[in-house]
Amino acid sequence: MTGTGGVLQDGKIFVGASVDADHKPLGHEYLELKFGNRHGLVTGATGTGKTVTLQALAEGFSDAGVSVFAADIKGDLSGVAAKGEPKDFLLKRAEEVGLQPYVNDQFPVIFWDLFGEQGHPIRATVSEMGPLLLARLMNLNPTQEGVLNIVFRVADEQGLLLLDLKDLQALLVYVAENAATLTTKYGNVAKATVGAVQRQLLVLESQGGDRFFGEPALELSDIMRTTRDGRGMINILAADKLMASPRLYATFLLWLLSELFETLPEVGDLDRPKLVFFFDEAHLLFDEAPKALIEKVEQVVRLIRSKGVGVYFVTQNPIDVPEEVAGQLGNRVQHALRAFTPREQKAVRAAAETFRPNPNIKTAQVITELGVGEALVSMLEGKGVPSMVERTLIRPPVARIGPLTAQERQERIRNSAVAGKYDETVDRESAYELLQKKAQETAMAEQAPAEADAGGFGGIFDTIFGTGSGRGKTLTPTQTIARDVTRTVVNQTAGNIAAQIGKSIAGSAGSSIGRSVVRGVLGRLLRR
Repeated sequence: MTGTGGVLQDGKIFVGASVDADHKPLGHEYLELKFGNRHGLVTGATGTGKTVTLQALAEGFSDAGVSVFAADIKGDLSGVAAKGEPKDFLLKRAEEVGLQPYVNDQFPVIFWDLFGEQGHPIRATVSEMGPLLLARLMNLNPTQEGVLNIVFRVADEQGLLLLDLKDLQALLVYVAENAATLTTKYGNVAKATVGAVQRQLLVLESQGGDRFFGEPALELSDIMRTTRDGRGMINILAADKLMASPRLYATFLLWLLSELFETLPEVGDLDRPKLVFFFDEAHLLFDEAPKALIEKVEQVVRLIRSKGVGVYFVTQNPIDVPEEVAGQLGNRVQHALRAFTPREQKAVRAAAETFRPNPNIKTAQVITELGVGEALVSMLEGKGVPSMVERTLIRPPVARIGPLTAQERQERIRNSAVAGKYDETVDRESAYELLQKKAQETAMAEQAPAEADAGGFGGIFDTIFGTGSGRGKTLTPTQTIARDVTRTVVNQTAGNIAAQIGKSIAGSAGSSIGRSVVRGVLGRLLRR
């Protein structure tokens, strides 16, 4: 099988040409598709060519019918959706690596954006995120995380859906108001701790989390599409704005990885992966991450390959990835590193030691000498053994290098395979609405007898209800039965009225003013 302009050759992705110290060609370097699910690592200092390498790999996987998901930190990767141009420096590199003929092309792309501005909105529900990742996202301490676990348990036991942040906020209020009762069943639930979680929730909301949580939630099948001609779809997540909230960025990508792991069936080792996942700025995932989370990442990376998914971490420094995870990464591309500081020198030594030695290369020295578009490359081969490290000129992409214009991006969004599916938010009945309804029904039920006691109805009603002139009169057996039945009817009617009021208010909650009023009413009712 041969792809565009030699990008894909005999079931292998053409990565580049190995060269000696004088840049004389020695051979070609490939990533074998059957080892594409054995994961990988692309590292190097800023400006050394990591994004171009990532694009070259994405093009190869797409040509092979493998779907790709990648975060676009600077917007440069979006150019893969546009046909490249035969510029002189690209033609020269193509000739140097033996990529002949060099044929420009473009690739199928779906653009995504958590904020819905530079791509289709991408959402998850609070329930899908789960307490572990949500605690990480809100930077909760162990005590606060324990309360969050109780909130999820209460939601499960009472059949309350947690879809968006207002659902979680409503349930936190409910837990705080019923802390005494819940403590006897689940352990200590301090109102102060609940308040701390609520404050972190407000911070998350201000960072844009309210746009991410909700429905319609992402369907994994939509990022694992292929075109009619058999090419894999390249899914690009706009992450330039998202990087202002690095914890949200990292937690979202980890959630997506976890969803793939938990949802996809076991398929063993395939001739090619189903999906390749590029995790750019991977250090954000591990910065200040608790041990439990790192263990979860290690587990997912170790086992997800049997689901047909390859994970490629992209970062500046190879020591950003914990050893437990780095040990699972078989395919490696190391761009230039600087060695000015002790930490940088340590990174160079660590990177050199991870490669299978080549007697003709002083690996640690070469890492600091590599030019832009050069890298040390070692890929799995044969029976899954890493190849000896080679100094490699990375092949040029065949699509555009650089970003799309805003107009080009919007055109592709309008014509996307998922256009219209995720654009509008759906706000169905969930924990917020159900708790609101429950509180209003309780309030109306308490209010109805009080209003009846305030004044008489006259005649037989005074006698039946014991109000007005009928207060204190002795009732006959028939009147006693009539009183009890009538009170039941009145109370049920009050409850129905409350339910209708709840539906009416929920229906008007589309505007920010209406939603704020309802939240205020709900808070007051639950604090009684």
